[in-house]
Amino acid sequence: MKKENSKPSRGKSDGRNKKPAPKADFSSRPKKQREEKEESSDSIEGMRLNKYIAHCGVCSRRQAADMVKAGEVTVNGQEMREPFYQMKLSDVVTVKGKVVKPEGRKVYILMNKPKNVITTAKDERGRKTVMDLLAGKVHERVFPVGRLDRDTTGLLLLTNDGDLAEKLTHPSHGVKKIYHVQLERSMPHADLEKIRKGVELEDGIAVVDGIDYVEGTKHTELGVEIHIGKNRIVRRIFEHLGYTVERLDRVYLGGLTKKDLPRGFFRKLTDREVIMLKHFTGKK
Repeated sequence: MKKENSKPSRGKSDGRNKKPAPKADFSSRPKKQREEKEESSDSIEGMRLNKYIAHCGVCSRRQAADMVKAGEVTVNGQEMREPFYQMKLSDVVTVKGKVVKPEGRKVYILMNKPKNVITTAKDERGRKTVMDLLAGKVHERVFPVGRLDRDTTGLLLLTNDGDLAEKLTHPSHGVKKIYHVQLERSMPHADLEKIRKGVELEDGIAVVDGIDYVEGTKHTELGVEIHIGKNRIVRRIFEHLGYTVERLDRVYLGGLTKKDLPRGFFRKLTDREVIMLKHFTGKK
């Protein structure tokens, strides 16, 4: 696999790129928003609670179900632990004490995540999060799709489309992700073949869809294609074989690349890119 060059940004991210790229348009569209909200309201009746929370832009349906079971959700002031509770138009839902309502406008943000930034909405230890990079620039409620650990850089999608987020993160949809891995020492072909055949970890066999050396790096850098989304899976594969991952960068996500998107910057997806993502996941 060829090494992808990505020129990092300097200074604080302001959401703008040096090179021309699709401009992020976060302007409101009152008429369209009213139409979308009316359509959303009509479809609430009978909707499952976890799906409703996802429509509110809080998280994916799977994460919403976990939150309901954990007692973090109330309906009309009463704790609700049944994710499949069917909504009524008059229901008032709170998540962690805050009333949530469906987002009228779907937003899709692509970020080139920098190092030392947490992929979460809030951090109890006060560390910088990906949401801090969006503060004051994206006014809709969005959440990160999947996770990149603190030291991992690269492509991260943020959205308020819970249905799409669910499909992008579920391994059954086989959404392709490619990582650029830099090791502290060269890897011989024998270990490369072990990874190709599948490495058995404590939670099962980790199977990659493809792996190869990055040209001209003396076998210290590799490209890894994968679709499973287990926690820290790429790092764990190499650590299992005794390697230290010095740098891990996600360079491809479901057809999206880092082209014209420096480290620490973000942009809105184009309509064409959104259609492409939905095509990959089978979501219409």
